[in-house]
Amino acid sequence: MSPSLPEGIAWPADGHLPRDLVEPDAGRPLSLYVHVPFCRVRCGYCDFNTYTTGFGEGAEPGSYAATVLQEADLAVGALADSGIDPRPASTVFFGGGTPTMLDPGELGAILSGLRGRFGIAPGAEVTTEANPETVTESSLHELAAAGFTRVSVGMQSAVPHVLDTLDRQHRPGRVPRVVAWAREVGLDVSVDLIYGTPGETLEDWRRSVEAAVAMSPDHISAYALVVEEGTRMGAQVARGELPTPDPDDEADKYELADGLLSAAGYRWYEISNFARVEAGEEDVVGTQLRHASRHNLAYWRDWDWWGLGPGAHSHVGRLRWWNVKHPRAHAGRLRAGLSPAAAGEVLDPRTRELERVLLAVRTAEGVRLGPLDDRSGVAGLVEDGLVEPGPAARGHIVLTLHGRLLADHVTRTLTG
Repeated sequence: MSPSLPEGIAWPADGHLPRDLVEPDAGRPLSLYVHVPFCRVRCGYCDFNTYTTGFGEGAEPGSYAATVLQEADLAVGALADSGIDPRPASTVFFGGGTPTMLDPGELGAILSGLRGRFGIAPGAEVTTEANPETVTESSLHELAAAGFTRVSVGMQSAVPHVLDTLDRQHRPGRVPRVVAWAREVGLDVSVDLIYGTPGETLEDWRRSVEAAVAMSPDHISAYALVVEEGTRMGAQVARGELPTPDPDDEADKYELADGLLSAAGYRWYEISNFARVEAGEEDVVGTQLRHASRHNLAYWRDWDWWGLGPGAHSHVGRLRWWNVKHPRAHAGRLRAGLSPAAAGEVLDPRTRELERVLLAVRTAEGVRLGPLDDRSGVAGLVEDGLVEPGPAARGHIVLTLHGRLLADHVTRTLTG
């Protein structure tokens, strides 16, 4: 099961947000995240807040849209009570779970409801995650007609035995069909890959990356597998049924992916994310690439986001809070007119600065050190080949390929 929610301070039952902590005049864009907690099958490696069954009215696929919009009503009301007008959302992201477990009409109803409550900025990026077996040509057409602009497909691997180890339900041949259908209806397409699965060889991984490239998606994500405690895979590794992923093997696979993707015209803009380079974009900084996920960048740039759904996290100004995890508890609180927030925290300036470095250092545009930052370790990072020397001399930290593999070490050095 998913890990416990973090501890925090009690959150107001009415969801009230103090105006000074929201910082409405800071000019940060707002993103919306909608968590859909339902899956057909729970994958053995997954520790997300997901469920393979419904839990009654408002907490099951057929009635979930109304619950999300109840929470949106409460959110807009909390802002109004603080004297703050809702900002149109620059990005909207439906994640999970498997959002496409919901009917396309229900996903469209949620999007329409968010547009009516918050507003959605012209040209906004609107993404849904999708497992390949949960979408069809017609459902993708309906999603595009409803205002979705992008679909992120959970490919994970092109190798059957790797998919089996991950408990994925689709077969490799399904993904190219989904990508083609999405392109036909005008959706941008991202595919997600996972490397480091127990039993996956370097050639297996090469085969997966090359299969992804052959589909020419607009965006490719490549994530290292983390075996989480409490998952089925975690238990298999603990019993010795599966080997523990090898960090050196994962490093080799990341370097292989970077080489293959770069050669195919993709550029990294965040450690695990690569966007296709369009003609005329050769000199564009990675984070400005047209196909970079703007919603991903909202997190890495420390912008504001509001999460809707059980277990969803929100971050607005100096405030961060997270919802109760279980769908039944989430729906029940909203029916009672209460905020579904379980707890939260107020971020002090030191925490904000630490997070700015932690997040921005992962991106291709890097992080600029402030005038008071300790720069004593930068020379060592350059000497070790972890950061680019030219920018570092000007107090601008940009990771090398080797540095991307040791990003946590770089962050610890920069923050002391």
